[in-house]
Amino acid sequence: MRTVVAGTPSLHHDCVVPDADVFRSLLERSGLCLARLDLQFRVVEANDDFVAQFGHSRGSLLGRSFYELLHPGVHGPIRKQFDRLADGRRQRFVEYLVGIGPRQIVFSGDITGVVVHDSHGDLVQFVVVVNPEKGEQPNAVSVDRNRILTELDARILEGIATGESTVRLASRLFLSRQGVEYHVGTMLKKLKAPNRAALVSRAYSLGVLSVASWPPRVSPDYIK
Repeated sequence: MRTVVAGTPSLHHDCVVPDADVFRSLLERSGLCLARLDLQFRVVEANDDFVAQFGHSRGSLLGRSFYELLHPGVHGPIRKQFDRLADGRRQRFVEYLVGIGPRQIVFSGDITGVVVHDSHGDLVQFVVVVNPEKGEQPNAVSVDRNRILTELDARILEGIATGESTVRLASRLFLSRQGVEYHVGTMLKKLKAPNRAALVSRAYSLGVLSVASWPPRVSPDYIK
């Protein structure tokens, strides 16, 4: 059986890959973070760059759901993109990504997904290419999958993201202005942000605020 990989970034045209050994050679020589996923989005093969980027041993990575490697805040948009691939609406997508690397340190970048068909044209797998932002990301935040914000923190963060003032937040949430500032200060420390604008930007980059909704919403995965 021959496998057709449509739109893989390291290949200029649709490429016929004769067998797994040749495909593995392409994976390792590409210089990109490449992996193959089955139709349940489990990792079935990954090159060394991909393994190192996510900080897992190869043995623990294979068979793992790809979504376990991502922050919950980006699951929704990426799932929608894979749905479009699966139902034939697209052959390729590029989407914003927040991944979890070694020591639970998050990184941002983008992901390219392409479909893999067999010689009969049936969808058999996906190929993903992860392109992390270049260089060391400043003030990297280690955010584990435990819930890091209180319900009140989340409502305040959402309000800040929509541009609400301290006075408005205090009135709506039945707090004093000092109470609002206390919670804001706590979140600034947790997310290592110098001010409110940076706090919102940081929250989006970490996946705490969903990139796919307006008004802004904190992902339930991060609320205690």
